[in-house]
Amino acid sequence: MGGGKGMLLGMPERWDEACFAVPAVRALVKSGLAGGMACREEQADFWKTVCSLPQFHFSRKTSAGALAGKFGAGWEASVVWECGVAAKAFAKAKLARRLGPAGKVLAKLLTHPLGLAEGATEHRVRMYMKSCEEMGVSVDRPEYFVAAPLGIPAAPATVLLCPGSDYGPSHEWPLDRWQELAEALLEQGKRVTVAGVVGGRGLGKILAGRLGGEVEFFHASPLGAALPLLAVHQLVISADGSLPHLAAHAGSTCVTLFGPNDAAWKRPLGKRHLVVRRHVECAPCLSAKCSMDGRCQGELEVARVLAAISESKF
Repeated sequence: MGGGKGMLLGMPERWDEACFAVPAVRALVKSGLAGGMACREEQADFWKTVCSLPQFHFSRKTSAGALAGKFGAGWEASVVWECGVAAKAFAKAKLARRLGPAGKVLAKLLTHPLGLAEGATEHRVRMYMKSCEEMGVSVDRPEYFVAAPLGIPAAPATVLLCPGSDYGPSHEWPLDRWQELAEALLEQGKRVTVAGVVGGRGLGKILAGRLGGEVEFFHASPLGAALPLLAVHQLVISADGSLPHLAAHAGSTCVTLFGPNDAAWKRPLGKRHLVVRRHVECAPCLSAKCSMDGRCQGELEVARVLAAISESKF
């Protein structure tokens, strides 16, 4: 880059995608290309755990024009990974070089589409890595993939259960299985906390009510502000949703229960995390609501989850 402010990054709006973008952001910051970022206001604290770039915030109600008016002059380029508010704002601001994956819709907002080769199913983080590689920035360094340095040690024998998912009911394991799992953990002397999330069916609060005074309950909202509470737990067992991705970023070890989603594509980042799933012929369907009998969740047994917990050395 020349003598301007550098490159503006348009951060993904979904929590899972934001977590998958972290290694790429770290690499772009290290390279000296990145000069600022546009992100959802709910993600401000999250991105502060990744880097100290200046932030331009937007909400679900912010127009592209209003966001573009915040940038000021001097930006030399931008990169985005989705056709959201940030991509539209960069186009409105008429930034000279606008980079991003060459998707059909997004390409209309770009000046320099990145040709990312598509192959067999691979983890979503690879899309962000490939975009950096197209710009001549290497992301293949271990320090780009570590958990956030929050400085909060996990308390011994602590486990967080999150039965609800903001992805839809087909991503949620039956509540009686969660209760059986929680009771088994309590019998082992574990300190159990149950989390509730926005967008689910309130399963966390129901489960905590069933277990009574033996467990603590907290409502993880807003999710970005829940990072310290996630970090303090040694193990997080969760339905597939936004929360396990945030927990992995915070440094907890995660056991994620996958159903209609593809774990090879969207599992939480990090080798220490485990996935438990019951493979059925209709998966991955990626559906928020099951059009069949919910077998990917209904056929997943508690014993398999307990086996994964043992494998995690918890």
